[in-house]
Amino acid sequence: MAREADGVALARQHIAPGSVIHADEAGGWDVLHAFYNLRRINHSVAFSLNAACTNQADSYFARLRRAEWGQHYHISGRYLAAYAGEIAWREDTRRQPNGVLRQRATGAALRYPVSRVWAGYWQRG
Repeated sequence: MAREADGVALARQHIAPGSVIHADEAGGWDVLHAFYNLRRINHSVAFSLNAACTNQADSYFARLRRAEWGQHYHISGRYLAAYAGEIAWREDTRRQPNGVLRQRATGAALRYPVSRVWAGYWQRG
């Protein structure tokens, strides 16, 4: 997305009407009040107030930026969904011991067939 306001169409497409959405005070989100229970937070006042906060989203995007800069060095649009899924998994499991995560990842890798998406990834030009 080039701007936060571009996310309105994405939200309308993927989020059920009446859902609770948390957003900051950016004006681009105003139109969402008509379709959702929108909880807004003004970060110049507080990070969490009256059950409204964007801390989870802020944490996720900070983790995604750190992964791109420090781990992957570049996240291609072609594989964005896979990278986003990996980072979401890391965010969701951040408080679990590394051994547990290793067992889950290894178990999942052994249960499923070779990925048609990732097989030969490093050989592509």
